[in-house]
Amino acid sequence: MNKFDLLSLGEIMLRLSPPINERLTRGSMLDKKVGGAELNVLSGVAQLGLRTGMISKVPDNDLGEYAKNGIRFVGVSDDFLHFDKDKDARLGIYFYENGAYPRKPRICYDRTNSSMQKISESEFSNDMYIKARCFHTTGITLALCDKTRDCAIEMMKKFKAQGALISFDVNFRSNLWSGDDAKACITKILPLVDIFFCSDSTARLTFNKDGSTKDILQSFSQEYDISIVAATNRIVHSPKLHTFTSVIYEKKTNSFYEEKPYENIDVVDRIGSGDAYISGVLYGLLKYNMSSQMALEFGNATAALKNTIPGDLQSLNKSEIEQIIQSHKNEGLELEMIR
Repeated sequence: MNKFDLLSLGEIMLRLSPPINERLTRGSMLDKKVGGAELNVLSGVAQLGLRTGMISKVPDNDLGEYAKNGIRFVGVSDDFLHFDKDKDARLGIYFYENGAYPRKPRICYDRTNSSMQKISESEFSNDMYIKARCFHTTGITLALCDKTRDCAIEMMKKFKAQGALISFDVNFRSNLWSGDDAKACITKILPLVDIFFCSDSTARLTFNKDGSTKDILQSFSQEYDISIVAATNRIVHSPKLHTFTSVIYEKKTNSFYEEKPYENIDVVDRIGSGDAYISGVLYGLLKYNMSSQMALEFGNATAALKNTIPGDLQSLNKSEIEQIIQSHKNEGLELEMIR
C-alpha cells in the first residue's frame, strides 16, 4: 500500500454553536459540526490533494459514527480510527459563540474523560509507523491527560525511527495546562521535531523567549536542531476584521521567508484558521520538495481563506488557493467575481 503523506494523532470533537450572533446563555438552538486541531490540519492537506489519515479514538455510538462520517467527508482516512466500546464512552464537546465588537468570541469545553483520553499506543500495529511521510500532533494532545501525552510521545519516537518527518504545533491552551508544565514537556520532545509551529506570543509567554520574531524562530532552530520553524502574526482589528501573515525560518539555508500580509480579512469564523495555516505549510513542504517559499504562500493563503468559511474544517481546493495566491501577488486590476 502507498504511504500516507500525513498522519496525525488528536482528539475529534463535536462543536455546538448558536446561530449567527446568538448567546450561549440565551439561545435555544445549536448547530452541530465536527472539529479538532489535528483533524483540521488533515482536512486541509487532504483537500489540497495529498493522502492523510486520522489517528484517534471515538465512542462506539451514533456520535462516534458522526465523527467518522465527518472525517470521511473531508477526504481523510479513518484507517486508524479506533472505537471505544465502554459504557461511559463519550465524544469531547466544545461550545463556540461568535463575537461582534466589542464582544469577543467565547468557548466553553466539555471534554473531560472523553474516549480519546483512553487511547494507548499499544492499540496500534507497528505497521502504521512505516506508512507515513510525516506525522503531526499538537500541545493540545500532550496536555489532555497522561495517557494521551505518553501515546503522542511514543508515536513521535516510532515515526521518527522509521524516517518520517515530525511536525508539532504548540497550540497552547491555558485551560488544559500551565505555561510551566507546557514548557517542561515540550522542550523535552523538541529534539524529535523537524517542523515546528509556535506563535510569537506563546514563545514569549510560555518559553520565555525575547528579541524579534526572527530571533525567536532562529533560537528554537539552533537550540533544538529543528529544520523549519514558523510563526503566524494575526492583527485583530475587530472580531469580523483581521490581518494575517507569517514568517518561516529554514535552517539549512539560514533563510527567512515572508510576504505582504492578507489585510482586512472578512472573518466569518476564525476557528481552525491557525490549523489551516499549518495545513498549507505542510502541503507546500510535502508537495514541493520541502520548499519553504511554497509553504509560506500556501500557508498564508489557506489561513486567510479559512477565516471566511464557517465551521472548523476547510472547504477549499487547490485551484481556489492558487487563485488566492495569484490575486495576492497581483498589483493590477482584478475581476470582482469569479464567473
